[in-house]
Formats: sequence, C-alpha cells, structure tokens
Amino acid sequence: MFVFQTRSIPYQELQRSTQWRHASQSRVGDRPAYQFVGPGADTITLSGTLLPEFTGGRLDLDEIRDMADEGKAWPLVEGTGRQYGLWVITGVNETSSTFFRDGAAQKIEFTITLEHVDDQRTDLIGNFTTYGIARFAGAFV
Repeated sequence: MFVFQTRSIPYQELQRSTQWRHASQSRVGDRPAYQFVGPGADTITLSGTLLPEFTGGRLDLDEIRDMADEGKAWPLVEGTGRQYGLWVITGVNETSSTFFRDGAAQKIEFTITLEHVDDQRTDLIGNFTTYGIARFAGAFV
C-alpha cells in the first residue's frame, strides 16, 4: 500500500479513461451489428510535480517502482474514502529539472499509470506489510 500525501507523492491531477467492448458483425447492405461483450480497459493516470524540499522525491517514486516490480495489484482509495478497486502499476515517468549544486533535483514532474484489474482477483493483491504500513502509521504522527 502506498499513501499519497503531501510528504510523499501529492498528485495534482487524476485522469481516468474507461472503455467498453462491443463486437461488430458486418452485414450486407446495412451498418454492422454490435454486441456488448463486456468492460474494456480502465486506466487512471496520476500526475503532478514534486518539490523534494517540501514533498516527497525520487525515493518515493522508487518505492512505486518497487511495488510495480512485484507485478501485484494494489487497492486505490481516495482520501475521501472512495474505493476504486484493484489496480496494477503499468508505468512511472519522471522528469527532473532545476538542480541544486550537488545535482539533486529541485523539481520532479511525474506521471503514474494504473490499469484496473478484476476486483475478485484477490490472489493479485500486493503485500501490504512490505510497503506503506510504516508510512501509513507515519501519516498520523
């Protein structure tokens, strides 16, 4: 579990794209016939800017990468309590700019891409004790 908060990776934008699948059957002299065959891809893109002096930084993004390396699904829950279900991390992009004298970035822009998986696939859920329990507890300090 990763807790998005001011001290870690506060995203400024959440973009969601949801699709549905419809199979088509060509017909002579008429438009194709369509049949609904189920949900399609459901993608969330989180993006924002980190200022490591005030927010999280490269280590927090590396923690997200470590979670993605596991290939597991993670629950996504908004601060309001809204539950989005289980998601896998499919991409992390970062751009560092405006550097300190030692080469550390003052500004890191990031994008994290998530794909929704079947919520019944509890076998895909990542290990919560590996990530975030200490961070989650720290959120209340």
